[in-house]
Amino acid sequence: MRRQEHINVETIKDIVYRKANTNDKEYLYVLAKSLATSFDVNEFDFLDVFKSLLDDENVDLIVAEKEQKLIGYVLVFHHSAFYANGLISWVEELFVLEQYRRMHIGKHLMEEVEKLSKERVSKLVALATRRADKFYRSIGYSESATYFKKTF
Repeated sequence: MRRQEHINVETIKDIVYRKANTNDKEYLYVLAKSLATSFDVNEFDFLDVFKSLLDDENVDLIVAEKEQKLIGYVLVFHHSAFYANGLISWVEELFVLEQYRRMHIGKHLMEEVEKLSKERVSKLVALATRRADKFYRSIGYSESATYFKKTF
């Protein structure tokens, strides 16, 4: 049997997927620190970024919540691009706590992204990943480009 067939339904049945709000800042800070590998997420800058994201109408920040604790989130930006002849949705961050992985929580978060992106009439959803290519392929995404960056 494959791992996916051993999903504990009791563990995942009470998960709520919703847009983040100001009350989520403490749990989101912990999750964001767990995701980051290139930068050290510090609380001062996190709070400033968190507020700006919540205030930005071109951002969706969606959380997965179980028993009033956040167990995952996805951050997506929506912006126009010439190559797509309109709006695209860019997934910047997706994170699920280790003990909740392989329970379809990431998949459900991405389904929320796709739903909200379609409502905005986005032409596509895109992202860059180095560590989760198998996950994204399993939910229907295909490889498109190589990612380059210069850190300042």
